[in-house]
Amino acid sequence: MSRILMVASEATPFATTGGLADVVGSLPAEISTNGHQVAVLIPRYGRAREAAARPVWTNLYIRVGSRVFNTSIYRAEDTPVPYYFLDYPPLYDRPGLYGDENGDFPDNPIRFGLLSRAALEVARYLFRADIFHCHDWQAGLVPAYLHNALNTDPTFTGCKTLTTIHNLGYRGLYHPGVLAELGLPAHLFRPDLLEFWGNVSFLKSGLVYADAINTVSPTYAREIQTAEFGEGLDGLLRARGAVLSGILNGADYSRWDPATDPFIAANYSADNPVPKRECKLALIREFGLPEAAMDRPLLGIVSRFTGQKGFDLIAGLANDLFNQDVYLVALGSGEPQYEGLFRWLAGQYPERVGLVIGYNEALSHRVEAGADIFLMPSRYEPCGLNQIYSLRYGTPPVVRATGGLEDTVDEETGFKFRDFSSWALMNAIREACAAWEDRKAWAKRMQIGMKRDFSWHRSAQSYSELYQRLLG
Repeated sequence: MSRILMVASEATPFATTGGLADVVGSLPAEISTNGHQVAVLIPRYGRAREAAARPVWTNLYIRVGSRVFNTSIYRAEDTPVPYYFLDYPPLYDRPGLYGDENGDFPDNPIRFGLLSRAALEVARYLFRADIFHCHDWQAGLVPAYLHNALNTDPTFTGCKTLTTIHNLGYRGLYHPGVLAELGLPAHLFRPDLLEFWGNVSFLKSGLVYADAINTVSPTYAREIQTAEFGEGLDGLLRARGAVLSGILNGADYSRWDPATDPFIAANYSADNPVPKRECKLALIREFGLPEAAMDRPLLGIVSRFTGQKGFDLIAGLANDLFNQDVYLVALGSGEPQYEGLFRWLAGQYPERVGLVIGYNEALSHRVEAGADIFLMPSRYEPCGLNQIYSLRYGTPPVVRATGGLEDTVDEETGFKFRDFSSWALMNAIREACAAWEDRKAWAKRMQIGMKRDFSWHRSAQSYSELYQRLLG
């Protein structure tokens, strides 16, 4: 079987801001059960700096453009597959992964250009790879370096590259001068190569040069080839359609299962769902809502608060929503305008809305367990994981029929709307609340969703088949 080196900016539990970390933290071990040897490289930042790890290569000099970086490679202890950390404190020893309260770090092109070059040196000295599996824009330069700077290096003869798009909205855009800083030739600044509307795009590098491209759900793979969802790259993606596929992300049920979850008030299962009511009571108390909420539908949100997630639709239906005699708990953080929206809702409807601004994994489990209905009105959603968690927790989701939401929720397990409008969302919520009133039918809906299997096993099998096709 093949040897796969995954290159990414995040991996649970070492560095986490979203779904990418969950994928890179779970998928490699599952792929290894199919006989492949898998290793992962991320920067040594976030919790990776405190993780138990040992240096396996010190004084690894890596040239990026005119600069030479004296780096070290650490390997995490007690992981099912090797997790390597690229250490260079001047670039990575910072409070944030990508930025701070002042915005993105201005040297991110060098930070992630160095990560891409380091991947090739890890493959040279520590883990000889057959395939470089590059996740999102932060690893997008790996294929470009292989095709331009190292195309005559016998170390990499026969190596293949796979670019996985987790979210096309993040393209890694930087000024044209970064090409020289990164040691890439100026002629790459062309519309058919790395140029994107006057900038260099790291993600476009991965799309142009990779041997194969995939994204994280079949529907999103089709959507990104259209002008509506293609973020200006739909023409390129259509041109590369023969090597573009969609593989649905999976859920880590060792962490997300109400039968064993240590964070929730009571454990329950599809065969014994009754204790879920204890979780609801604990949740409304934690959010300071009245106990009258026990007898009405409780809506739950766990999300980044961004335009992608569709929360501007809620602003247009607040009065109608709470006239339905429902309650809402929301956990998340993000763009100031959407944090402000939820603060406004909590201020306008203090007896109806509970809000926590921030990231709290334990609380996110309790929202999944205690809510009756989960809301994901996304403008677009490459895959989404919370709707999959919601199904397992017996919390039927209301979702927009886009991307992975379309692929994972059906009429037996949840509620979907298609038009991106407050009116369409409100109709879906009304439908869900009306269905909630029929307790027997609702219990059956919960049970069907809880028994749906979206584990990583199926996803890993699909990746295994993709790797085999890549290597012929």
